[in-house]
Amino acid sequence: MSSPASAVQTPTPFKPRIFSGIQPSGGLTLGNYLGALKRFVEKQDEGIETIYCLVDMHAITVWQDPAKLRHATREGAAAFIAAGIDPKRSILFNQSQVSAHAELGWIFNCVARMGWMSRMTQFKDKAGKNSENVSLGLYAYPALMAADILAYHATMVPVGEDQKQHLELTRDIAIKFNNDYGVNFFPVVEPLIEGAATRVMSLRDGTKKMSKSDPSDQSRINLTDDADMIAAKIRKAKTDPEPLPETVEGLKDRPEARNLVNIYAALSGHTVDQVIRDFAGAQFGTFKPALADLAVASLSPITTEMNRLMADPAEIDRILADGADRADALARPILEQVYDITGMIRSRRK
Repeated sequence: MSSPASAVQTPTPFKPRIFSGIQPSGGLTLGNYLGALKRFVEKQDEGIETIYCLVDMHAITVWQDPAKLRHATREGAAAFIAAGIDPKRSILFNQSQVSAHAELGWIFNCVARMGWMSRMTQFKDKAGKNSENVSLGLYAYPALMAADILAYHATMVPVGEDQKQHLELTRDIAIKFNNDYGVNFFPVVEPLIEGAATRVMSLRDGTKKMSKSDPSDQSRINLTDDADMIAAKIRKAKTDPEPLPETVEGLKDRPEARNLVNIYAALSGHTVDQVIRDFAGAQFGTFKPALADLAVASLSPITTEMNRLMADPAEIDRILADGADRADALARPILEQVYDITGMIRSRRK
């Protein structure tokens, strides 16, 4: 029988800790950099404990070629490091090396409700009319995502707008577990949504998210693109014939213009208001070259460092293994307490 909710009224102080992950499905883009990696580095520099993960177990909710998955996982790790994540200051690892994720994911499968899962819009989008034939993992993976976060008692998660619903589910699972067992064990995690370009849009269609799955390579800037490719893609990016407006309000109903301004703001560290003030009245023939120069200056060093790291996969594997050991040292005691709370007999065998 569940313990009464009144048993969990006294809050437990949790150490500030950030967790976030990227799925290693290959082809990281400018959207991944601005929406995730750049912000991860900023959080690392704020002195908060940071845990970053390549969620390879999530990747196999749809079939993956094993060799390509290994390559994509290493490439993702290289991108984290090249973007500025220091594996000594942050914990960087791949999910499958820490079994607490899968173990806690099963417990959360038993806490989460079918109705909660059925409301997940990302499942509906990915499954489409084929929902009867997709994997059970694709349906249930939000519970594993909750386990990724709560296995570390993380208190904050940097997320894009499209992941807010999954984070709300994580909060629901934490609250229900605490109420069911009359404990204050899991924190109610907070989303970190900030910055000018938390959702980077396609260079060919400003109403669609920049995605590695778009059939047009011109729609995105890949972190593996060289300087010439980056500049060419920005020059060819879809725009409208009007000059940049005098105020931010003038970007309304101009999705392509708004996207390019957001990208400039995020890369430069300026606000959208500042960018508009600097380029008010400018034609795209002026703005695009400035954006191209900024993008090349920002991204080319990352591409160069990624290439260097990928030339030594054994070193990447060593970094991931070290991160996994450190992650396990945090997650294992938390998982053992979960087993105690839920009534599982533990022999504590060595």
